[in-house]
Amino acid sequence: MSTPYPFTAIVGQDDLRLGLLLNAVSPAVGGVLVRGEKGTAKSTAVRALAALMPEVDVVAGCRFSCAPGAPDPACPDGPHEAGTGVSRPARTVELPVGASEDRLVGALDIERALSEGVKAFEPGLLADAHRGILYVDEVNLLHDHLVDLLLDAAAMGASYVEREGVSVRHAARFLLVGTMNPEEGELRPQLLDRFGLTVEVAASRETDLRVEVVRRRLAYDDDPAGFAARWADEEAALRERIVAARALLPRVVLGDGVLRQIAATCAAFEVDGMRADIVMARTATALAAWAGREEVVADDVRQAALLALPHRRRRNPFDAPGLDEDKLDEALDEAADTADGEGDDDPDPDGPGGGVPPQGGGPDDGPATDGPDDGGTDDGGTDTGGPEDNGPGAPGREETGGDTPAPGGGEQQPVRAGEPFRTKMLSVPGLGEGAAGRRSRARTEHGRTTGSRRPKGALTKLHLAATVQAAAPHQRARGRSGRGLVVRRDDLRQATREGREGNLVLFVVDASGSMAARQRMSAVKGAVMSLLLDAYQRRDKVGLVTFRGRDAEVALPPTSSVDAAAARLETLPTGGRTPLAAGLVKAHDVLRVERLRDPSRRALLVVVTDGRATGGVDPVALAARAGRLHASEGTASVVVDCESGFVRLGLAAQLARDLGGSAVTLDELRADSIAGLVKDITATGRAA
Repeated sequence: MSTPYPFTAIVGQDDLRLGLLLNAVSPAVGGVLVRGEKGTAKSTAVRALAALMPEVDVVAGCRFSCAPGAPDPACPDGPHEAGTGVSRPARTVELPVGASEDRLVGALDIERALSEGVKAFEPGLLADAHRGILYVDEVNLLHDHLVDLLLDAAAMGASYVEREGVSVRHAARFLLVGTMNPEEGELRPQLLDRFGLTVEVAASRETDLRVEVVRRRLAYDDDPAGFAARWADEEAALRERIVAARALLPRVVLGDGVLRQIAATCAAFEVDGMRADIVMARTATALAAWAGREEVVADDVRQAALLALPHRRRRNPFDAPGLDEDKLDEALDEAADTADGEGDDDPDPDGPGGGVPPQGGGPDDGPATDGPDDGGTDDGGTDTGGPEDNGPGAPGREETGGDTPAPGGGEQQPVRAGEPFRTKMLSVPGLGEGAAGRRSRARTEHGRTTGSRRPKGALTKLHLAATVQAAAPHQRARGRSGRGLVVRRDDLRQATREGREGNLVLFVVDASGSMAARQRMSAVKGAVMSLLLDAYQRRDKVGLVTFRGRDAEVALPPTSSVDAAAARLETLPTGGRTPLAAGLVKAHDVLRVERLRDPSRRALLVVVTDGRATGGVDPVALAARAGRLHASEGTASVVVDCESGFVRLGLAAQLARDLGGSAVTLDELRADSIAGLVKDITATGRAA
């Protein structure tokens, strides 16, 4: 067994270490989510924590880690009589991102069921993690079906398994620790809220600290056991401090004044539900115990807020996690003032006011909200055929209808996106086999069972009824004499299941001068932002190609981080010519590479343009040829028609026909439009 890196040898990362230690002191805090760039000791710290956790007493031989003093009456290995047990180290159980549902919750022991005719349950990782740590590296990449199971277990403190005639319930209370790199995508809000605390980690920019990190890591790699021995005293001292803090925890007093500060802080940041208040109270209590105090003070509340609220104050997936510390101080001061004012009329010796002196601050009015962008006065005109915004000396283009670009035709300042809205569901036709998601129909490992087939390789999902049906006619010929069923390899049947997959949604956005009118571009960005929000909710990968001036560029290579795409979109400049063909060719190159990287993930091409093309000889014909290139490869596509004005040329609709897809206007893109709620984009140009 390898020697873990000592927890006390980790350099810096104070918030990370504090968050983990507070959960070691009080597991009721609810776990910790560690967010940060790669190579910042996230996994190292989590694995090192296990060596500091106090040992647990368990019933000897119980696979579900029942406490000997109060065994679970519903334990599948029970019933157990209360008494003395055996001590063992607390476990750290790692949940792989690609784990199966059976591996997580357990399943019927198929071998015993078929050979002996008995129902036997094989425990999963949730049973192993009971009264220990469940660690998920890259938790943001966890498949939705596993997330649902984790949510159920975390909410109920138990795991329920109902399948193949097996009905099992066992306790599953664990410390949930997850690590993630935000560049690879965000967590579902429900799972995010289940983490008690969150910490952000980043590599230090101080030379001396970086040198010390490298020095210690090299020493550990050369001699892990010797390096750990040099830190043994510090590890033992930290372990003793955790034990002492756990013993002190029940005696820590959480006064009414402190509770008022906690409630006022959560209200000021408009967090949803009451879980934040409860987590803050538990965290503040653990902080006091860790400091050796029997009373929670204002500093504990402030530190608890910094750990418990950043991931709960996000109002939508594109909000950056974080906390305005000035606003936090104002909320704490206001709550302390209120508590002191009440204390003048009716003193309460049992309710400390949190120890924060009144600052005389007024009520917090919250952040100013931006009104609608008036967009100047260049948003509603009709182009009467003047030169396009192609820069000095560039050839003009006759246009009828549309928006008037800003004078000069140069690069325009980025425009803020309009208010996002709920979009229609755009899906890829047919039945795919890509990664689990929520967009298009697909054959998946998890979903509703639609039939059975002979396994092509290793058997992963047994269709029990079909297997028994295939084996039953041969029992007499095979000499069956006992209870067990005589099953051979040819009898096994794989369950076929249908669910939903995530797709690669590649946005090709026109950023040329014809789109540069402020209100128009704001609406276009709002539509793309709405589609990005939809992609986030449906667990898609996204990419962003933009075209303007003389060429196209990949503004964001395909990624699972929808946040990154939203950030690039916000800063997208506009102006110049409209090289539509270049944008489509660049998109073709991106999709070609992605098909090699991930052949099972199907793509949906979303082109956001008014269809007008300039540059070169016959640019509209070049764009049509590039569109037919996508159609020849069967790429599902949709054109979001951004053309406006009294006279419309219909070029976006023609482009959609060339792509073999469909066109929708900005108004039709809304889910509540009269055109219907669902539009499937087909390769033949029809809506399914």
